[in-house]
Amino acid sequence: MSEIFDVVIAGGGPAGLTAGLYASRARMKAVLLEKSGLCGGQALLTERIENFPGFPDGIGGAELSDWMAKQACRFGLEVRTAEAIAVAGNKDDKGAFSVKLAEGGELKTLSLIIATGARWNLLGIPGEKELTGRGVSYCATCDGPLFKGKDVVVVGGGDTALEDALFLTKFVNKVTIVHRRNMLRATKILQERVRENKKIELCLDSVATEITGKGKCEAVKIKDVNTGKTGELKASGVFIFIGITPNSDVVKNVVKTDEKGYVVTDDDMRTSVDGIFACGDIRKKLLRQVVTATGDGATAAFNAGHYVDRLKGVEYPGAGK
Repeated sequence: MSEIFDVVIAGGGPAGLTAGLYASRARMKAVLLEKSGLCGGQALLTERIENFPGFPDGIGGAELSDWMAKQACRFGLEVRTAEAIAVAGNKDDKGAFSVKLAEGGELKTLSLIIATGARWNLLGIPGEKELTGRGVSYCATCDGPLFKGKDVVVVGGGDTALEDALFLTKFVNKVTIVHRRNMLRATKILQERVRENKKIELCLDSVATEITGKGKCEAVKIKDVNTGKTGELKASGVFIFIGITPNSDVVKNVVKTDEKGYVVTDDDMRTSVDGIFACGDIRKKLLRQVVTATGDGATAAFNAGHYVDRLKGVEYPGAGK
């Protein structure tokens, strides 16, 4: 007889690790799947996290991720280097889902928590990958305070780019917005606010071609899309906002998603399929931060536990209601 888990957690970022912590402390038979083998998700790319409670001086993203992983494993969470690539929407006669793995084979589980997160769309230019976490960022809320008194560049022309550019002016000396078109595509009121802000300069009809620096970001090379003329902007930070894509292929066509592919859940992290939960950046939600991801993960595991107990007929009367 094949092994059946109480819960399979797909994704090892802050949401998945917290779900694993709560599930293992509840003595669920739980396994967490992380394709990279290194837990932490996007937090690993953040040089310093200053808005996670309990760390007055901030903490490195990699360090926080390591602590989260150790804490979850301390209570018996099993972590496997594996990737969930598909889920069968129909349960077997034992009420178990089948989770297909990229490495081959499948796992059987009574409940499933999707915590596969989302990925920022990349520019794909030299220096971007090498300097991520060393000046290159995809989150102004996370990293903006680290650039107090510095000059930074924001790449993008949509609502997120302009909103975060305005947010950055609380800390930085100057923000230069680089956008490939001759007009911004953000809502008019944001455009008005940006143009009125003396700390913000616009660099339109331009694209970033390279991010340079020795061990940290120092400048951004740009090119005029009309004339081909090149230039350079001195910058201690580059914030890239050209869209974000949810990693929801694993449950594609199984649970309800919005038009962008984010998984739709209720406040208890339940999806449209009973027994499948979602937490963290994969969810349709307003704020994507480490602190909100951990809250999501705890809620998902708590409700997955009640679901499994109910399935087994051992749920405490009135629990989970």
